[in-house]
Amino acid sequence: MGTPARELRRPVFARFYAWVSPRMEPEGMGDLRDELLAGVAGRVVEVGAGNGLNFGHYPPQTTEVFAVEPEPYLRGLATVAAADASVAITVTAGVAGQLPFPSGSFDVGVVSLVLCAVDDQRGALAELYRVIRSGGQLRFLEHVAAQTPVLRGVQRVADATIWPLMAGGCHTARDTLAAISMVGFEITTLRRLRFPDNRIPVPAAPHALGIATRPHLTRPDPANRRPHMS
Repeated sequence: MGTPARELRRPVFARFYAWVSPRMEPEGMGDLRDELLAGVAGRVVEVGAGNGLNFGHYPPQTTEVFAVEPEPYLRGLATVAAADASVAITVTAGVAGQLPFPSGSFDVGVVSLVLCAVDDQRGALAELYRVIRSGGQLRFLEHVAAQTPVLRGVQRVADATIWPLMAGGCHTARDTLAAISMVGFEITTLRRLRFPDNRIPVPAAPHALGIATRPHLTRPDPANRRPHMS
């Protein structure tokens, strides 16, 4: 029997990420999580919640969070983290391209270092568009393609060779901002940054941090162009 569609097992990477990610928090990632989630309110869906490091950064006006994580080891760690969070968090199995929620059921969607690794980035964003209500927000903190030709070339080489194997399927050269806009979101706030901000940046250093809005619809809904499998 194969792995259920709601799970994606990456046991080696999951344990490495669980070890390394907390060490990034005092280096500045914790501050970026605060910025990512500042002002979030209402019902939230977080896709690719990992080991739950965002959970402690949700503000009190967050009424509930449904955190989706396909990797079972990381999901177990996220469940433990949810129990200590100051807001109500439910951790569930699921994959980004097939979210187990009704359309328009969330005020905010959150993605943090996940769109670089999903198999179908546009499909994952279309699902987020579907489950976020009209006028709701997508909060994102993601690896993105570099703006400089040299580093962008390094990213493409890394993506074509060993980087995805080392980094849990991460592809550093994706034009994630274009993909967000393509499914119908409108990017309203954007900050580009490098993390870590070393003198010689690694392929995954370029990040985009921002807010996109699902507009009040006056045109056909792009999410309805892609059938949803329940």
